[in-house]
Amino acid sequence: MAGHSIGGAAASATMAAGSRVDAGVTTDGSFFTPVPESGLGGRPFLMLAGDPALLPPDFPDTSWEDSWPRLDGWKRWLTVTGAGHPGFTDWPVLGDQVGYDHPETPLSGTRSQQITRACVGDFFGLHLRATAAPRLDGPAAADPEAVFHRSS
Repeated sequence: MAGHSIGGAAASATMAAGSRVDAGVTTDGSFFTPVPESGLGGRPFLMLAGDPALLPPDFPDTSWEDSWPRLDGWKRWLTVTGAGHPGFTDWPVLGDQVGYDHPETPLSGTRSQQITRACVGDFFGLHLRATAAPRLDGPAAADPEAVFHRSS
């Protein structure tokens, strides 16, 4: 299960509530429902976030820091340089087509879409199909915008 913003929050909450979801991804979604102390049953979880440099200095959300130690399966926390909160949606792609640059997402829509598709696709390929995902092993020259904040 994957989602953006509140959809990403729903992914972790759904995994915490039961075992029907095998792997989860949040793209820039807060953990409104805290990950239980007991974790997510060892299931993998990918946290893909916008560029922290684009957040307001008084942004109070600590849910990722709080949830990280409770994620008890394979996990990664990546940020994407130049991608703000809308960077994981259609907004930058459509904005590129009409010549509108979103101030919260200086990264091009094309590049934002490439990174999102690659990271999320590789994550699910790795955990649901057992295909190799070297892009999720660490920084890669092909994806300089993908910054590994944390990994297990």
